[in-house]
Formats: sequence, C-alpha cells, structure tokens
Amino acid sequence: MQLNLENLNDAQIKAVRQTSGPVLVMAGAGTGKTRVLTTRIGYILSEKLAAPWQILALTFTNKAANEMKSRIDAMAEGAFYAGDIWCGTFHSICLRILRSNYATAGLRSDFLIYGEDDQKNVIK
Repeated sequence: MQLNLENLNDAQIKAVRQTSGPVLVMAGAGTGKTRVLTTRIGYILSEKLAAPWQILALTFTNKAANEMKSRIDAMAEGAFYAGDIWCGTFHSICLRILRSNYATAGLRSDFLIYGEDDQKNVIK
C-alpha cells in the first residue's frame, strides 16, 4: 500500500492519524479534503485498525465519490479490494442499505425509487 504523507500539511496529517472516533474535514474547494480522507482510509487499513468493509466514507456528489474510490483503489496496490469499502454519496449508500434489507423495511426485492421528474410523470 502506498501512503504519501509528504504532500500534506500539519493539520492534514493530524486528521489522517486521528483514528479514535469520527473525523469531520471541512475546508474550501481545492484544499485537499479528498486527499486527506483517502489517505486517512489508507492509514487506517495499513495500521490494521479496520477491515475495508468496516469503513464508511460519505460524500455529497457522485463526482467526489468516484474520485475517492479511484484514489483508494490506486493507493491499495492490491493490498485489499477497494470495492469492499462503503464509499459513496448519502443517497447511494442509503439505497445500498435498503437493497440489502428490503424485507425488514417492508419492501419488495424489486422496489424502485423515483426521482422528482419520474414522480410527476407517474401522477400524469
């Protein structure tokens, strides 16, 4: 696994090495949030503090989620399967949970979720 802490500042390194409890990284665009989060995931995995399937990384956009997955996969270098990490948007992760637990939620296995436009079309 390839961890590179050299391109992080002191505050970012502190966030990467913080392993007890959750970490909230808030900063402006282009300041390295994704780099910090993906490096933190790599750090946790390299220190054997969690297995890939025990990690949840949430973001707001598909673009950010895909970028995180790509960086984690590149960092893994075959040390683990990056697809085992629960990484995605709030919506995609909640859908994944619902798909896994549809019966408990009182849903059919082939349930659908309609977007706003689809809802309007169904009503029409």
